[in-house]
Amino acid sequence: MPFVHVELFEGRTVEQKAAIAREITETIHKHAGAPKTAINVIFTDLPEGTLFQAGEMRKKN
Repeated sequence: MPFVHVELFEGRTVEQKAAIAREITETIHKHAGAPKTAINVIFTDLPEGTLFQAGEMRKKN
């Protein structure tokens, strides 16, 4: 049962996340042979101020 975790800056719509989840599901199904009903995509919305690269806060674009 594959679990795919996706972390994005907050602000994506439910429709955008659904489209991403569909594409991920198709890819895992195609390349790993997992049944679509067993594939789970989990989104975590990152508020600004929670991601730091090289010690510097990363700001969403």
